[in-house]
Amino acid sequence: MEIRVMTKEDYEEVHALWMTIKGFAIRSVDDSKEGVDRFLDRNPSTSVVCEHEGRIVGAILCGHDGRRGCLYHVCVHPDHRRRGIGKSMVTFCMKALKEENISKVSLIAFTANDIGNAFWKTIGWTRREDLNYYDFVLNTENIVKFNS
Repeated sequence: MEIRVMTKEDYEEVHALWMTIKGFAIRSVDDSKEGVDRFLDRNPSTSVVCEHEGRIVGAILCGHDGRRGCLYHVCVHPDHRRRGIGKSMVTFCMKALKEENISKVSLIAFTANDIGNAFWKTIGWTRREDLNYYDFVLNTENIVKFNS
């Protein structure tokens, strides 16, 4: 297994991985090739993939705003779970953020994502219960679709 920085050339394979994850949410604009390229342009060294036998089996979009880091689309192919890939990728991202002087990292996990929520708890992340999460849609064409 090799964990390395994600590049724009990884998009097709990462997108194919996303499509294998049950309950995964994909946005039509943000998660398009152009949207991910834009994200990687802003965050060239913090996103990660895991390759096994020449195939991408894990990925995380990771970036920051100069103050706080955020993990997006953390996933490991179902056939490769429970091997430490997720934790290793998260550690890679956290080290990359620390190198950019970021001292706090957050993420959003859907409440119905039992596998993901168990993972975050197991590796020591704290679930916040002292705040509310709000968002506002600026782009109505950015449609969210959940994999079934």
